[in-house]
Amino acid sequence: MSSKRKSLNERAFVFGDRHSISPELQIQPSVDTSNTKLQIDQIHDRHLGNTRELDAKHVAELADSIAALGLIEPLVVDSQNRLLAGSHRRAAILYLRETEPDTYAERFPAGQIPVQIMPFNSELEPDRALAVEAAENEKRRDYTPTEIKAIAEKLRSAGYEDLKGRPKKGQKPLIPALSVVVGKSMRTVQRHLYGDSETASKKSTTDDALFKKRLLQQVLSKLQTWKAMELNSEEEKLVPQMEKLSLVIEEHLAKSRQAESQLTKAHKRD
Repeated sequence: MSSKRKSLNERAFVFGDRHSISPELQIQPSVDTSNTKLQIDQIHDRHLGNTRELDAKHVAELADSIAALGLIEPLVVDSQNRLLAGSHRRAAILYLRETEPDTYAERFPAGQIPVQIMPFNSELEPDRALAVEAAENEKRRDYTPTEIKAIAEKLRSAGYEDLKGRPKKGQKPLIPALSVVVGKSMRTVQRHLYGDSETASKKSTTDDALFKKRLLQQVLSKLQTWKAMELNSEEEKLVPQMEKLSLVIEEHLAKSRQAESQLTKAHKRD
């Protein structure tokens, strides 16, 4: 069998089109692919190493995306837990664990990372490993405009902003991050989100409110973490004030959610 034919068969296997796979490469149901979870440290490096160098900027962008939305696509490993596809995602998860341990724990309870296990050993079948990686790199989910808008709202609630020009220090521009998540050009993403400049202007007016809401949610989370820690006598004196502040923030966020719900209902009636 030619290497080209085997590569095409492997890609059909990855995408689940079993009817496109030649008989000699058919995978029996008893050893089919499976989705499970592993500790990030249980996932080993590729047997032959990465076929391309990691892009540090892309890793950081993916880490922001995972923090806001979670891991959209699982990592792909072989039967020995060696990485087959998802080097940048794995690096982003490690980066998130190091830089934002609380967010990491929230996104990956008990440190469990979603993975897809392919039923072969990449050390024994390196050609199949390369075929899986190539298929993963070519696979891009075609998000609908509605799905893109929904993802954009989640990113906005995580502190991303519609910005024009170069972002200031600490600002997180929405369009580049959304482009990374959905795998489309920034121009395409902008067209799906705004349609025209007038709509874009209307959308940008909500940024400050969403950003402030996200900041309050973060403050509330940090306060709850602080109260759960072992405090000394001086810190104990601050507890009543912190509880009052938490209540004020919770009431404000509740009112905000109520207002958003009423606005949504009004739009549906229209």
